[in-house]
Amino acid sequence: MKYGIAIFPSKQVQDEANSYRKRYDPHYDLIPPHITLKEAFDADDETIDELVVELKKIANETKPFEVEINKVSSFVPVTNTIYLKVEPHDTLNELYEKMHTGKFPDNKRFAFVPHITIGQKLLDDEYSDVFGRMKMRNFQIKDTVDRFQLLYQLENGSWTVHESFVFGKEYL
Repeated sequence: MKYGIAIFPSKQVQDEANSYRKRYDPHYDLIPPHITLKEAFDADDETIDELVVELKKIANETKPFEVEINKVSSFVPVTNTIYLKVEPHDTLNELYEKMHTGKFPDNKRFAFVPHITIGQKLLDDEYSDVFGRMKMRNFQIKDTVDRFQLLYQLENGSWTVHESFVFGKEYL
C-alpha cells in the first residue's frame, strides 16, 4: 500500500488554499491542502507498525511551532506548479530529515521546499496568467503546527488519514 506523511494546516489556511485549488489543482478532490513531509512510499503492515512507533517518538519530541506564508512561488521550469511558500523553519526541516533516516525509506527526489500547492498541471499560458496575478497578492498568513498525519492512498487515488500524531504528547 502507498503511504505518505503530511501536515494539514488550520481550516483558515485550507480555505484560502482551496479558494484557488478548486479551479487550478486537478488533485483538489484527492487530498486537502497540506505540507508534504514524506512523498508517497510503499510499505506493508509490518513496516507501517514499525514506522508508527517511530512517528510517535518524533511527535513526542517535537514542540508546536508557527509557520508563515507571505507569498506564492512556483516550480517552473520543472513543472507549472504554483504554491503558497512556507517560510523556512528549523523544526519543519528537522521533521523532514527525521522522516528520511533510520527505518524510514529514503525516497527524497527533490530538495525540501515546504509549500502548499494551489495549482498544478497548468498549460503554459494559463500558468503565466494565474502566476502573474497571484504574484501581486500579498499573503500574511501565520499558522500553528501541532501535529502531522500518516496517510494512505485509496484505490481511487485519494488520500485518507491512517493516524494523527500530536506534538509533545506522551504515547503509551
